[in-house]
Amino acid sequence: MNQLFNQTYQNKKVLVTGHTGFKGSWLSLWLLLLGAEVVGFSLEPDTDPSLYRELVLEKKLTGIIGDIRDKDLVESVINKHKPDFIFHLAAQPLVRRSYSEPHLTFETNIMGTVNILEAVRKSNLKCVIVNVTSDKCYENSGNACSFSENNPMGGYDPYSASKGAAELVTSAYRNSYFNPANYGINHKTALASARAGNVIGGGDWAEDRLIPDFVRALSKEEDIIIRNPHATRPWQHVMECVSGYLHLAAKLNENPAKYAEGWNFGPDKNSVMTVEQIIQKSLELWGTGMSSALQVGKAEPSGSSLPLRSGNYKIISDKNMKEAAFLSLDISKAKEKLGWQPVYDINQALEKTISWYKNYYFNKADSFEFTKQQIEEYCSNYAPSFP
Repeated sequence: MNQLFNQTYQNKKVLVTGHTGFKGSWLSLWLLLLGAEVVGFSLEPDTDPSLYRELVLEKKLTGIIGDIRDKDLVESVINKHKPDFIFHLAAQPLVRRSYSEPHLTFETNIMGTVNILEAVRKSNLKCVIVNVTSDKCYENSGNACSFSENNPMGGYDPYSASKGAAELVTSAYRNSYFNPANYGINHKTALASARAGNVIGGGDWAEDRLIPDFVRALSKEEDIIIRNPHATRPWQHVMECVSGYLHLAAKLNENPAKYAEGWNFGPDKNSVMTVEQIIQKSLELWGTGMSSALQVGKAEPSGSSLPLRSGNYKIISDKNMKEAAFLSLDISKAKEKLGWQPVYDINQALEKTISWYKNYYFNKADSFEFTKQQIEEYCSNYAPSFP
């Protein structure tokens, strides 16, 4: 594993904002395994259980609890630790919550990004920054087409709009202060953004996400509620986008002028499934029998030795919340110019995800070791182009 990414992260100081979150925990653990000195900046974990605590990461990295909206605190952390790399993940990440708390969403996702970039600008730090946004940053007219990096930013709901705005902020700072053409002349910062979404994987317990809601319902023997069964999404395992972030930052470190721009990280086209198909496949992997929508009663077991849980799902739409029926990313640029490509298809991604939760709920095995093994297994199949 230490040979991955040209050993870019060995003995390097890396700041991860949002390190207590689901994706931030996976990224932090992977960086630790790559030999990095990780500094985390985030709010306390907002779920119980949380992957951050299950991995006992507070004992393995330097964790700073703070709010990304606190400009002075962000500046003091960057000035004190002087990171070689910054992965900015701290955000309000939920669409439904953005409808109920738009001010929090806009302030966190937009001004949080400004606070990071402004602190680096004022410090004149030699640094690589990857700002992680979302596939929902693009203006989505509902057409069944894949978004490429040159599509316009947009966003119907507050969350999507905030991520589109964060991309515009990133572009403005890159053009005005961190221009690749002037790298090494009047600044030493390489800045790129990474767009990914609909990430699945073990250890996510956030509200209003499909797989966490699925797992919670089964663990409580409750019906699974889905809002938009026919919506299609580019589902990908969390290690896919994290490998993209790590790969991108390593390439930025190698050639700041060439790679300082926006990048899509997503699955191949054969990994697009509807929400209902994801639930059906997950039920099959979980080990309960299949049940159709709106069926009453419990599903019959399918030979699994696991305790029986409810395998029913209900479709309850929310007409007050607009969600795109189709969303897909064009990842050809990352494949051709970065040499990055996904490892797992949707079936493998679901298998790894469901096996993590089954291990957690039924085997009670050590979450750190199980997660570490999944990363090591992924790395053994990961062969990015790094000339």
